[in-house]
Amino acid sequence: MLLQKLTNFLVAFGPIGLLLMAFIDSAGLPVAGGLDALLIFLAVKNPRDAWMYAAICVAGSTVGNIALYFTARRGGRRFLERSATPGRAQRFRVWFQRFGMVTVFIPALLPVPMPLKLFVISAGALRSSFLVFLMAILLARIPRYFGEAWLGVKLGEGSSVFLRHHAWDFVIAAVVLFILLYLLVLVNERWRMQRKRHRTAGDLR
Repeated sequence: MLLQKLTNFLVAFGPIGLLLMAFIDSAGLPVAGGLDALLIFLAVKNPRDAWMYAAICVAGSTVGNIALYFTARRGGRRFLERSATPGRAQRFRVWFQRFGMVTVFIPALLPVPMPLKLFVISAGALRSSFLVFLMAILLARIPRYFGEAWLGVKLGEGSSVFLRHHAWDFVIAAVVLFILLYLLVLVNERWRMQRKRHRTAGDLR
C-alpha cells in the first residue's frame, strides 16, 4: 500500500517523478506496478514523448544501479550477507564468480524472474570492474527501455496483452542468451589459459 502511494505521488511529478522512480527501483526498492509497465503506459498515452520517457528510465536506472553498486562496494561482503540469507548469499557469490557480468546483463536486459539487485550487490561486494559493470547495465537498459517505448507506440493499448502472451518467449530468449554468453565466457577463459601456458613455456625456455 505504501509503495503504491509512493508510486502515485511520483507519477504526479511527470518526467522528474519517472526519473526518481527509475532510480529508486534500481537502487533496491521495488516500484509498485513495475517500471516497465509504467513506461509502456506512458508511451501509449503520449507517443510523441515515448523516447524521452525511455531515456529518462535509462538514466534513472543506470544511476540507481551505480548507487547500489558503490554502496555494496563500500560495505563489502557484509552488505551481500545482509541482503540475502547466508546460503543464498553464498550461491549468488558462486554464480557471480563463475558467470561474471552475464548475471547482471541478462536480468537487466529482459524482464525475467532473476534477482538483478543481488547480482549488482555481488558485483560491488566482489569489487568487479566498474567500467565493465557500467557497460553491462547500459547495453542492457538502452534496448530494454527503448524497446518497450517502441512497443507502446506501435501496439498502443495492446502492449500489455502482447507482453502477457509472450512472457515465456522472454524467458526462453533469456535462457538462450545466457547459454550463448556463457559459451563466449568459456571460450575466452580457454583462450586466456592457452596464452598463459604459452607465456609460461616461453619463460622456461
